[in-house]
Amino acid sequence: MGKNENSELALIAKAKIKKFLLKVSGKVNHLKKGIKLKSVWYGNQYGGFYVYPDLLNENSIIYSFGIGRDISFDTTVIKNHNCRVFGFDPTPKSIDWIKSQDIPSKFTFHDVGISDKSGFCDFYFPKNPDNVSGSIVVQDNIDVCEKTTVKMRSIKDITNELAHTHIDILKMDIEGAEYSVIENILDSDISIDQILIEFHDRFVENGKAKTCHAIRCLNDKGFEIFAISDSCYEISLINKNKVIA
Repeated sequence: MGKNENSELALIAKAKIKKFLLKVSGKVNHLKKGIKLKSVWYGNQYGGFYVYPDLLNENSIIYSFGIGRDISFDTTVIKNHNCRVFGFDPTPKSIDWIKSQDIPSKFTFHDVGISDKSGFCDFYFPKNPDNVSGSIVVQDNIDVCEKTTVKMRSIKDITNELAHTHIDILKMDIEGAEYSVIENILDSDISIDQILIEFHDRFVENGKAKTCHAIRCLNDKGFEIFAISDSCYEISLINKNKVIA
């Protein structure tokens, strides 16, 4: 076994220990699976999510919000199912990075972010200049004095522009902006099979309560948690009507 394999196993073991400690502490007791399904991790340890692969094929449409400098999730979906992935990120560093990459032909990048309404808004850079991920919301990791203006689109406007009425997977890693976006997505008439979200409750005020509310809203619309990452940050939900006759 090589050094890289040992390092990967060490990271996985560390994540599992962290997950156990979080559960014991009660900090993640609000995260519980509502349905039992086969789940497969797509992407690397940093940028991946659990997916229920049995609903995917070459005709599937994947929306990936929050790219940063990691398209391991996106390339895994393309490799496994030969389907189209649409990536979205307004982050200047992400846009520059994408331009320098040899990306798959089935990956289409859009330099906009998702919000509850379309327009331009302030985008705050991270406190650590070496990091990529900023946010449109004020949270612990951003510097309110360092910002730029970025383009944002609502889910309705994005799907109208791309002529999509159905999304097989909608993935979001948008640094705390997920809370306002989730309700907007659920209020839209777009059909979605799976929603994968990294919740950033650890960074925002009343984060746990906001996550609980978001999950209740998702449950009310028929989405159930089927997988939780070892870090307890990445949560995968499925429209239960797709798997329960």
